[in-house]
Amino acid sequence: MKHEMQTQHAPRFAWALTSALALALVYGAACGPKKAPNTPAPAPSAPAPAPARPSTPPPATPPPAVSQPPATPPAATPPAAGAPAGANAAAAGGGRGGGRAGGAPPTPPEPPPAVMPKPVDPIVSANKPDPDPRVGLKPGRWDAAQAAWNMKLISTTPPTPASLGATHSDLAFTKNYVVQGNYNGFEIWDISNPAKPVLANAYTCPASQNDVSVYKNLLFMSSEATASRSDCKFGGIPDPISKDRVRGVRIFDISDVKNPKLVTSVQNCRGSHTHTVVTQPGDNDNVYIYISGTSGVRPAEELPGCQASANREDPNGSQFRLDVIQVPLKAPQTAHIVSNPRIFNDLPSPPSNPERDAAAGGRGGGGGRGGNAAGAAGAAGGAVAGGGAAGAAGGGAAGAGAGAGAANAGGAAGAAGAAGAPGAPGAGRGGGGPRQVNQCHDITVYPEAGLAGGACAGLGLLLDIREAAHPIRIDMAADPNMSFWHSATFSNDGTKVLFSDEWGGGSAPRCRATDKLEWGGDAIFTIEKNKLVFHSYYKMPAAQTDQENCVAHNGSMIPIPGRDVMVQAFYQGGLTVFDWTDVAHPKEIAFFDRGPLQADRLGSAGSWSAYWYNGVIVSSEIARGLDIYELVANPNITQNEIDAAKTVKFDYFNTQEQRKFVWPPSFALARAYVDQLERSNGLSSARIAAVRQALTAAEGQSGGARRTALTTLATSLNSDAAGSSDAAKVKLLATAVTDLAK
Repeated sequence: MKHEMQTQHAPRFAWALTSALALALVYGAACGPKKAPNTPAPAPSAPAPAPARPSTPPPATPPPAVSQPPATPPAATPPAAGAPAGANAAAAGGGRGGGRAGGAPPTPPEPPPAVMPKPVDPIVSANKPDPDPRVGLKPGRWDAAQAAWNMKLISTTPPTPASLGATHSDLAFTKNYVVQGNYNGFEIWDISNPAKPVLANAYTCPASQNDVSVYKNLLFMSSEATASRSDCKFGGIPDPISKDRVRGVRIFDISDVKNPKLVTSVQNCRGSHTHTVVTQPGDNDNVYIYISGTSGVRPAEELPGCQASANREDPNGSQFRLDVIQVPLKAPQTAHIVSNPRIFNDLPSPPSNPERDAAAGGRGGGGGRGGNAAGAAGAAGGAVAGGGAAGAAGGGAAGAGAGAGAANAGGAAGAAGAAGAPGAPGAGRGGGGPRQVNQCHDITVYPEAGLAGGACAGLGLLLDIREAAHPIRIDMAADPNMSFWHSATFSNDGTKVLFSDEWGGGSAPRCRATDKLEWGGDAIFTIEKNKLVFHSYYKMPAAQTDQENCVAHNGSMIPIPGRDVMVQAFYQGGLTVFDWTDVAHPKEIAFFDRGPLQADRLGSAGSWSAYWYNGVIVSSEIARGLDIYELVANPNITQNEIDAAKTVKFDYFNTQEQRKFVWPPSFALARAYVDQLERSNGLSSARIAAVRQALTAAEGQSGGARRTALTTLATSLNSDAAGSSDAAKVKLLATAVTDLAK
């Protein structure tokens, strides 16, 4: 939720009142509307070279006192026999403002039926259905029409009474459980049987957004709302200054998932809109949390050390910095802010795009940036290649100056010049002047690569996180087509990164037929010598109605070997699965969608998050609960590729902490590469048939006979690579066969 920023010298009561009003205005949106000025920024100077990472970390700025012991939380036991699911919640779940200032949760909507409607049978084909069945679907909360292509819905679990009517937010996974945040608290579901999830616990603790992450026995949950109470109860906090207010990250012990225990709350000056769990290779004693706080700065009377300042060089200011929590795993109750890296210094103002702002029509704040739009709406499959106004990579390390680098071929230089005076010292949605980027909406870390992608409202950042507590900015990108840089996803090899754009904040219809495919989708970059190089855009391509909030939101990679395939939520635009292995030509290969929540007005619903976890796709549906999907074998994704993907197992998963996919040796893996070589014509049809026959024969053998057969096949495949048009894939196949022989 994006709160309006408060001026530095506002009276304290006005601070609290304005924050509460801002919350009420934007609570209906998943991430809130973002208003932006339309003043173009001047052209930037050339970037300074990125300095080498220092051999020792910089000293940490002493943070304010930020940790507090938990108040006694509400009972969090599972419902007794005969009680409704989630009965420990104090009241039947509220609206999206569960926990908003002013009292009890709102009246919930109509309850779900005893038996949910049967899912639609998916269309299975190589080519996308024409006409697109997503267009014109019948509306309804529980009985909306569905469209599916190459994937199928295997279960819909409606909200429990504890969360019915509340916004369902992000997901985290541990063992056979999924933790689903909502604005009334969180729920833990056992998905051992994906067709029939079972509620393990419904825990009441109202706040926004209540985004969740896990690590081993610990659960972390973001709190940004001014109404969030330390006792996890409804009712809000009427006092403008209160020690009972929690804005930061709550830490729970979920060793017993049926009885979560609140361990502590780490407070910070701007609250936690989202957060990222960061592991440091070699450090087995701690995890770190990057806090992305996007609201106004708290008064120092409420949290000592907090200070609003529009001056990014002010070392005491609470903006223009990233708060990093250190969590000792053996003593999580001592978690505290350990550093405040100033990764936003010397950034340019975001570029503008008046054409897109005009298309937004002022709805939902527009999130606009002003400026000229790029090129015509995109190619088939939602891809828009380099002819757009590509954001130029620029920047260098924080403190070294930042500007625009060379634009990618066909794209205008997108980076803006030096920041002008801000309208207000916050997220930059106010006023009429150029804005300063002083926070990230979300940060995705990839510890194995030592990199992080910061989606920071008006800009995208590339960070070096080899020292987790002291991230350093090494590059940035700007793009007039990107309204609000929202989240990031890396390719498995760490050589590419995709940034999503939450144009309109998640509360507005931004997938209409008149909305260009360059707006509100994804921008795809390669990482070349620590520089971001733009290539293309991707957006879910089916036109949605004015009654459907729709824009790019949260997604994850799918572990299909040898390819970069991703599933992504688009709110009421549903789920889209796309292949971006070829960064210039991303292509949709599967989808699922429902009709609008309501026929006559815009309502908040749809998929907030869609993530692959241990063989299934799990989606948090804002209004309708928890959905679980499977991919269906088709010419775009074969059964062998799906089977190979299912061999990748995680013991926990947070999408903002990306983990490297490693495929164990299997015949499915080898056959997946064979299928891909057939698709790319990397080997002749006769050779493809011979390899398949050899794999089948070897699989039927055992011991030394199998080993000999596989070794012989691997040797011949290595010889094939030299004459193949897809030599890299043939080598992957040869390696997979060799590993099978060991």
